[in-house]
Formats: sequence, C-alpha cells, structure tokens
Amino acid sequence: MNNFSFQNPTRMIFGDGMIASLSKEIPAGKKIMVTFGGGSVKKNGVYDQVIKALEGRIVTEFWGIEANPTIETLRKAIALGKEKQIDFLLAVGGGSVLDGTKLISSGLLYDGDAWDLVKKGYYPESVPMGTVLTLPATGSEMNSGAVISRIETHEKYPFYSNYPVFSILDPKVTFTLPDIQIACGIADTFVHVMEQYMTSPGQSRLMDRWAESILASLIEIAPKIKENKTNYDLMADFMLCATMALNGFISMGVNNDWATHMIGHELTALHGLTHGATLVIVLPGTLRVLAAKKQGKLLQYGERIWGITSGTTEERVALAIKKTEDFFRSLGLHTRLSEENIGDTTIDEITRRFTERNVAFGEDRDVTAQVAREILISCK
Repeated sequence: MNNFSFQNPTRMIFGDGMIASLSKEIPAGKKIMVTFGGGSVKKNGVYDQVIKALEGRIVTEFWGIEANPTIETLRKAIALGKEKQIDFLLAVGGGSVLDGTKLISSGLLYDGDAWDLVKKGYYPESVPMGTVLTLPATGSEMNSGAVISRIETHEKYPFYSNYPVFSILDPKVTFTLPDIQIACGIADTFVHVMEQYMTSPGQSRLMDRWAESILASLIEIAPKIKENKTNYDLMADFMLCATMALNGFISMGVNNDWATHMIGHELTALHGLTHGATLVIVLPGTLRVLAAKKQGKLLQYGERIWGITSGTTEERVALAIKKTEDFFRSLGLHTRLSEENIGDTTIDEITRRFTERNVAFGEDRDVTAQVAREILISCK
C-alpha cells in the first residue's frame, strides 16, 4: 500500500425531504447565487423546494449550465457573480451543474479569464459552495474535481478546486429521471470504480473489497431499477454508490488509472457524447489492449464479480471483459464507436492531439498517444 493523506471535508446530508434543511447549512447574511441547468428542476419540484428553503435570503439565480459545462457559459455566470458580489454558491442539478459551479467558485476570485484556471488544472482559492444533487453519476457532490469544455476549440480538461461545504442527496428527486440518464449514471459510476480498482493486484485488500462491493451493488440493482425507478431503496443505493465511487474512499493508498476517462473526454469534446456513453465504449477497449498488463486484476475481478473460475487464463480474462461489455449493453448503451458513427477521422484527430500534448496516461504513465490509438481501434 502506498503512503497517503486523506481528508474529505464535505458534509453529506442524505434522505427524503432533506432539501428543507438547506437554509441551516448556509451562513446568514450570505449573498447566494444558485446555479441550474436547463429547467428540469422546475418539473420535478426541486426548484420549489430550494426556493422555499431559501425564503428571506439574498438570492441570485443563474440558469443554463449545459451538459458538459462550457467555459463560454461559465464566463457569464462569473461575470454575474462578480456584479452581485456573490459570496456563496449553491449548485442544484447533476454533475455538469456541480462541475461548472466549481469553476465559477474559483473564477469569482480570479482577475483573469477562467479558462486560464482550467488549463492550469487547479486553483486553491474559491467562494464556498454547497450542492443539491439531482442526478447521481459523477461523484462531484463529494469531491474537488470538475471537467470543463470549450466549444470554440473542441477541448475538454479536468479542473480541481475545493470541495463543496455540504451536499444534499434526496433519492426521491431521481424518480423522474429519463432512463438514458439513469443508464449513463450507472455506467459512469461503474467506470469510476474500475479506474481506481483495475490496476496492480495486491495493493490493499480493503480497497479491493470496498470497490468490489460497489461494482456488485450496481450489477444487482441495475436491472431492478430498469423495472422500477421509483423504488426509494434502489435509488438510494444507486445515489450512494455514485457518491462513494469518487469521493476518495476507495482509492486510499492504491494506484489509479484514468486512461479511459482521458480518452473519453476527447470523444465528448469532438462529438458531444454524454460522458457515461463514452466510457462504456472506451473501457472494454482499454481492457482488451492492456489485458496482459492487467491480467492479475482481471482474473480477480472475473472471479469475484462475475463468478468466473474455470477455463484458461486467457479465456477467463476474455470472458471478464465480455461480461463487462455485456453489462453496459444491458443498460441500453452502445459499446462501439461505429454505433455512434465515429470512425478513423476521429481516431486520427485524438492521436494527433495526444501526440502534440505528449500524454502519458494510466497507472504507470505508459498509455501514450499510440497506445490510446490502439484502444480506440479496438473500440471500432
């Protein structure tokens, strides 16, 4: 196990009706800007709950943070926030709204263009923020990360700021989510775990078992959610799985990969695909290309998660990868680039970008531009 220092300062407030406690979590006298996406919160009752909880407070609303939040939109929010002298942010929405609000929180305290912060990758100063989560997927409600896009140049990069002060998670707000968003959220959560788990075996028994428990839970509840997405306990488990998958609790002292995510970001930047939809295409390809390197962990994963105990080593590894892809397809998602009409032109462009940036992804920094190209070819 590697040395590590761990702290997650976000207060999680979980359960039915907990949005009503919102006002107690924001200090009195704060000038609050509430950030939203496209308006679904007005249809599912979340907006009314938030506004009621903030009655009597100084509130400015900013609408329109899109899926895969763009710097072009976030610049407008930062300008409004500076004009209103905002000193507390409340993100109400899914991962994109939360991610975008993290950049807003830093941009409010930065004199230059916020895209500079994205290119730097990290900015330690920020206005405090809380969240009301409406779509489980990214874990952004309990981590410091975000991913920001730029329309003009078709770029997309990770960015890190500070953790939310608190996050409110009410499983009932997920009952009206479209099936495709639930499917992508489950897939996103699954791949988040795999990025931290599918590395060198034997680093930590505890981290392995913890990660495997999330994977096994997702596999168990996914078909049940498909049948009944208004079951409170099912959606509560889904919501908590998504948070625990990316709040640092399963990566203590172990190596992380993240090559699949970095390749997936390029597919989103170039084609606008939903983040989770890119991951289910890329992960099986990553596992196929790196199967020899990841053989030990793939065997463990195959046995513990999929019950694969017979056959040659090569057969067991191949079956574990196949079952992973089959699981994604059972969610109703595409797992091949050709199904999204993505071909060699995109593969060439991503290879060019990665070569230009001299990238080195993966747990051992050995997923170069050429290896990424092999992965994408495997995804065709």
